[in-house]
Amino acid sequence: MKNKLLVFTLAALLLTSVISLPQASATNIARSICEYVAADDKRRMRSFLRTNRLKIRNIFSDIKCNGSNLLVFAAKQGSIETGTLMISKLPKGVVEENLALIQSGPQPLIDKANERVGG
Repeated sequence: MKNKLLVFTLAALLLTSVISLPQASATNIARSICEYVAADDKRRMRSFLRTNRLKIRNIFSDIKCNGSNLLVFAAKQGSIETGTLMISKLPKGVVEENLALIQSGPQPLIDKANERVGG
């Protein structure tokens, strides 16, 4: 009986070590982030970032949505909630670099960016 239990336990350990959950690919992560920004879904975006252990400041320069960075894309889409979230999480210098590019966006987003850079 002990041998059967030992064999069963070892087999179970081997199977679980071989079978692993698929990792989220960079393309899927970028697509999801862009979708959340376009939909202005701050709650789902925060949840997604937390689940994947990501920070906006670390992924900001790597993700492009329709050829624009996340902040410019948020401004073009009129996404105030997700844009404001990004502004609060990004370094001031990054926000300042993108300030001119988001001037055509919604006023609350522009105001938040100006407040963040101190202008």
